[in-house]
Amino acid sequence: MLMNRIEKAAINNPARRALQRLYEVPTLLKLAGGPLPPGAKAAELGCGPGYGTRLILDLFGAAHVDAVDLDPYMITRARRRLASQKHRVRLAVGDATDLSTAFGAPDGAYDAVFDFAIIHHIPDWRSALAEAARVLKPGGVFVFEEVTAHALARPTYRRLFDHPTEDRFSADQFLEQLPRHGLAVRGSLTRIQGDYLLGVAVRAD
Repeated sequence: MLMNRIEKAAINNPARRALQRLYEVPTLLKLAGGPLPPGAKAAELGCGPGYGTRLILDLFGAAHVDAVDLDPYMITRARRRLASQKHRVRLAVGDATDLSTAFGAPDGAYDAVFDFAIIHHIPDWRSALAEAARVLKPGGVFVFEEVTAHALARPTYRRLFDHPTEDRFSADQFLEQLPRHGLAVRGSLTRIQGDYLLGVAVRAD
């Protein structure tokens, strides 16, 4: 589901970028146990304007990132932001539930898959989780931060942003789906007021 005009503005806001760089990514790096191994190849579900993609390269240390977004406008912005890294990044307009169409991604193609608060935008969110697990190598990591149904039910979210209204997940429902796709949570999780969930899961061997 595409973001509306207000949410696009929020995503492109310097305050949002600062929060991602100064809090979210450091938290996820700690949960992941540090950067990715040398030469790691990563996929990003819903790259938006490419700021998260740059953090995957710079802070997580990915050697290459394939990043997909449903919105051509966001892909255009990401291409501009990542122009100096085009030898390390592939960008495509496409569906996060089908990376084989976007990139020809076979099973076990990536060392890491990143979800920077995108899966809650996807009506069939379980398929997005299944796709993340499919393209991960055994031992690969699924790095996620998500917005739960508890947050989406708040008046501010409902008034300002557009999200799917059916089958939204709680934190527990999201976590319950992970082992069904061979993903096991690594270490602890970060939960913020029942609204947000940050964690890392490992693809089973």
